[in-house]
Amino acid sequence: MKSKITSFIMSILTMLMFGLLCFFGIIVYNEYNKTNIVGEVQQFVSNITTTEKKVENINISEKIELSQENYNKIEENLSNNINQDNKHFYSQLDYYSKIIYDAMDKNIENMKSGTYEINLETSFSQILSKDEGEQLMGTYYQSALEAYTYDNPDIFYIDFSKLNLNMETTVRGNEKTYKVFINSGNNRNYLRDGFYSIEMINQAINEIGKVKAYFVQNKRTDDYENIKLVHDYLVESIDYEQMISESNIYNIYGALINKRCVCEGYAKSFKYLMDALDIPCTITIGTATNSEGVTESHAWNYVQLNGVWYGIDCTWDDPIIIGPGFLSNSSKYRYFLKGENEFNKTHIPNGQFTENGKVFEFPNLSQMDY
Repeated sequence: MKSKITSFIMSILTMLMFGLLCFFGIIVYNEYNKTNIVGEVQQFVSNITTTEKKVENINISEKIELSQENYNKIEENLSNNINQDNKHFYSQLDYYSKIIYDAMDKNIENMKSGTYEINLETSFSQILSKDEGEQLMGTYYQSALEAYTYDNPDIFYIDFSKLNLNMETTVRGNEKTYKVFINSGNNRNYLRDGFYSIEMINQAINEIGKVKAYFVQNKRTDDYENIKLVHDYLVESIDYEQMISESNIYNIYGALINKRCVCEGYAKSFKYLMDALDIPCTITIGTATNSEGVTESHAWNYVQLNGVWYGIDCTWDDPIIIGPGFLSNSSKYRYFLKGENEFNKTHIPNGQFTENGKVFEFPNLSQMDY
């Protein structure tokens, strides 16, 4: 009888040991296969920062001797690599909305002051002379702002809700002339909270640019590898921020520098880095239903690979893990390069960003996953 009990206990212990070995084996396997992208980017950024500090403390002749090739390469990588043709929402605007969009784009350096006034002059006189002119003007303006916001995630320092549209009417006899201005209105400025000067903005742009420079300098020849590398970096480096009162959680500064953001921060950062790599990408908004059956407003991306569009959701590929645990590959790539048949089971896009606003169109996804 004892031998049977002993054998039973030994069997249980063997099964437990086997289970533990499998468990630790899975952990080791996932860690082994986990990319070291976060560490590589940190080291790259650190090297650039060190070089910048060295350059600040030497004279011009010494700077020339300081690995001129590497220094020039860093400066080149920190320049704006965004493909100006990657403007999905701009292409859907009508003539008048494009005037507003173009004016902001042309004056974006001036707008870093937070108080610069954009003078659209008499471009809209024909529209404003109509009975419904002001209403039409408001629609053109709102559409332009929405398109600009989602086409240009790099403009993280402007709070577009603080911008104000002003119209000035001049009457001379029977003739009316209308001038249009975009400014801060009654607001002190239109900068996002936390950015108070051009110097602060440029410093933040420089910080973000160092992260971008890593992906530009280490660009693969295969777009799939570039998409995966950016996806993995965002998933592994960012923590989802549950306190929505925190600053910059909706933009790329919160995501790439503070490493804390909500879904919009993930989506904007993914597009920002895809733009730098010349890979067509859009920010997509709508509703999504999570694994608990809760439907909520959400933001994700559509990205083009080999001429075909796929859905990708970096936020939901980075689930919040309570207590000890690890992120398995099955969870990490659950919403990675998905086609419509699978992706639209949980993600429903909505191209109307504001009530009564323009309805934008998103690219048509592949039916099948990549």
